[in-house]
Amino acid sequence: MDERTAKSAPKAAALRKLPSVDEVLRTSVAAAAVERFGRSMTVDAVRAALADARAKGEAPGDAEAFARAATARMEYEAQPNLKPVFNLTGTVLHTNLGRALIAEAAVAAATIAMRNAVALEFDLGGGRRGERDELVRDLLCELTGAEDATVVNNNAAAVLLTLNTFARDREAIVSRGELIEIGGAFRMPEIMSRAGAKLHEVGTTNRTHMKDYVGALGPDTGLILKVHTSNYRIEGFTKEVDARDLAKLAHEHKVTLVNDLGSGTLVDLARFGLKHEPTVAEAVAEGADLVTFSGDKLLGGPQTGFIVGRKALIEKLNKNPMKRALRVDKIRLAMVEATLRLYRDPDRLTQTLPTYRLLARPIEEMQAVAQRIMPALRDKLGAGFSVATAPCSSQVGSGALPVETLPSLAVAIAPVKSGGGRLNALSDTLRKLPVPVVGRIEKDALLLDLRCLDNVDGFIANLTTLEVPEAA
Repeated sequence: MDERTAKSAPKAAALRKLPSVDEVLRTSVAAAAVERFGRSMTVDAVRAALADARAKGEAPGDAEAFARAATARMEYEAQPNLKPVFNLTGTVLHTNLGRALIAEAAVAAATIAMRNAVALEFDLGGGRRGERDELVRDLLCELTGAEDATVVNNNAAAVLLTLNTFARDREAIVSRGELIEIGGAFRMPEIMSRAGAKLHEVGTTNRTHMKDYVGALGPDTGLILKVHTSNYRIEGFTKEVDARDLAKLAHEHKVTLVNDLGSGTLVDLARFGLKHEPTVAEAVAEGADLVTFSGDKLLGGPQTGFIVGRKALIEKLNKNPMKRALRVDKIRLAMVEATLRLYRDPDRLTQTLPTYRLLARPIEEMQAVAQRIMPALRDKLGAGFSVATAPCSSQVGSGALPVETLPSLAVAIAPVKSGGGRLNALSDTLRKLPVPVVGRIEKDALLLDLRCLDNVDGFIANLTTLEVPEAA
């Protein structure tokens, strides 16, 4: 026997010990897997487990061991791609983490809509076809002071539909300082182009005057677009035309004024200790013909876009064939209605709407959370890391109030011996927990901002499987 044959003999012997697919499927573990996942999926998983063993040249166990390996594979593959996480980043409306948490009233409304046939486009009084926007129109008009309202799937869609309806093949006048870029590199000029509107920039990046708008008006003008720069601020030597003055100019020349508020809010944020943002009702009162804004940011609801304003203009929007492609389904409409109803009692929004409860969360409450979770963290991390509370700053997020921060509290975790690599490794490990924990690294420490941590018991239980990365 040559050397090569001698080396391959143990591998061949191991492979001969591999059970057949049928042997594995006859085990009680495999039978349970078939009941849970179905026969076809179980057979594929068993074959994959056996193929792995052949590739490695080893038989790691009997038929039951392979059945367990196949079950583990299927359990892993059955995990949803859209996973819940602990948002400890300090950003309340985190775009990458789903933005606003939905109020319990809205969750309940969505559940009812999912489980039942609903009168989505059916007039129960007249027994004929109805309009889905009617489900929330009255609420939107009540809360904003507008004559009419319509709903689409996000605010970019609201702007797109508005531009396509009133400025297709015509000019849309907008200040150069308001040509914003939103998340994902979507830029206002590109949205305008896709809508079929001709961009007419006026003014400069930092200063735009009334005379700039006056000089741009002409027979080819479709609308004037004012964009609230909710995701950045230009400070210093600046000038912009007030929305009320712009409305007077637009109306004098019989031109539609559209005010895109972006994030949009229905209440004065000053009541939550934040800087005042223009409300939708204020934009309507200032004379805008149409106002567009989001539903999943400061409003605290599901992803939606709203257009409120003059009734005749809303009717034109609803006749645009594009509206059908941008409409929302029964589930989101149910959530929108339930969320809007909460605004009828603004004094209790911090109790009923998660967004405002988290924005207004007191430091004392976060301190109590810190005292509960720090012993568990110290126990799991051991002597290699320090765990202590540290003051920090939270932010609203999703392009709202970009320069405003909220005093907050974090649990700061730092390696006792210097080593940024170990801190990154810990951050990676926390993101691999059954419920990933997402924090932020700042000043040689991993900060777990506690503003958005509600499920304290769940967080502590989640640490059970945490494996601390070894020191380099």
